[in-house]
Amino acid sequence: MSDEMKACPQCESPYGYFKTMNLYACPECGHEWDPEAEAEKQAQEEQLQVTDVNGNPLQDGDSVIVIKDLPVKGAPNPVKAGTKVKNIRLVEGDHDISCRIEGFGAMGLKSEFVRKA
Repeated sequence: MSDEMKACPQCESPYGYFKTMNLYACPECGHEWDPEAEAEKQAQEEQLQVTDVNGNPLQDGDSVIVIKDLPVKGAPNPVKAGTKVKNIRLVEGDHDISCRIEGFGAMGLKSEFVRKA
């Protein structure tokens, strides 16, 4: 059993107390939580923060617009500025957007060359 008090993630009360198993409870707002699950949830939220050229946060499924002509290896023409890309997926790495562009197929884009549609 733990006598340690933890701050409530909902109301930030410092009086969260150990209740059962690995659950804590807040006497002020009645919220119950698992500190390990809360830490894991927070780590996932902080893990992948991708923004467009204007600083707007991007999420999976967003649509973006290419802001400048982008040359593509093996293709005779570049991806033109103003091309709308739908249903993006965020990935880790240098090219942090995975998408499919008509006429080019699947490719990775850098977030610094797109703006949110």
